[in-house]
Amino acid sequence: MNKFTQVILSALLATVGHSASAVVVTSTTDGNALASAISGSGINISNVVFSAATPTAAGTFTGGGNIGFDQGVLLTTGTVACAVGPNLSSNCSGAGTTTSLKFDFTSSNGNVYFRYVFASEEYNEFVNSTFNDRFEVRLNGVNIALLPGGGGLVSINNVNNGTNSAYFRDNTTGAYNTGYDGMTTVLTAQATGLTGTNTFEFFIADQGDGSLDSGVFIEAGTFSDTPPPPSDVPEPGSLALVGLGLAALGRMKRRKAE
Repeated sequence: MNKFTQVILSALLATVGHSASAVVVTSTTDGNALASAISGSGINISNVVFSAATPTAAGTFTGGGNIGFDQGVLLTTGTVACAVGPNLSSNCSGAGTTTSLKFDFTSSNGNVYFRYVFASEEYNEFVNSTFNDRFEVRLNGVNIALLPGGGGLVSINNVNNGTNSAYFRDNTTGAYNTGYDGMTTVLTAQATGLTGTNTFEFFIADQGDGSLDSGVFIEAGTFSDTPPPPSDVPEPGSLALVGLGLAALGRMKRRKAE
């Protein structure tokens, strides 16, 4: 980024001050702490197993209002640092490939719900390519992280400006104050009629290579036996001014060789 670009970006960001919440992430490898952060009413979690390729691949976050909920857990394919806004880097990458948070649980009424947002630096340049990063939620081995109405998997190639666009938010202009270039709307996964002890695994993975991170934000306390309230994601508001300025600058991603 040259000095002229930096000056323009600084001026644009200054026009909106601190009107948008900023994501603050604290990295951790403590699987029990991560599971506890998302656990809600009517759910008992046990036998937590966390695995990641890097020690900075997961953490807890606050200030996620523009993402859709204020706090929760972030799982990434590399580093939680890529989640922090503003969106000034076009190729944020960690050294990882997959991250998993797995545990057993029981539900007091046989139901389970949670809310999440999938985000990635792969947007928008690598849509419909082999770099199809994805997020899965495996309930007893079966993925239930699917778009509403039979829309299919939560992945780069299946949720973007051209495919299932109703569930996609473009952040290449930086309007949502996170470092990722794009993200889904707030999505809800659910399962009903469960009995006994079941196994859950949150799983996020790079595909094609380990460059350009993806992440999933999971709302705090949302892993519950009670349906969450309807999502009301705030509009970027005055940050649209920043978006117009950044769009004028234009950006090109460069995928680093592994």
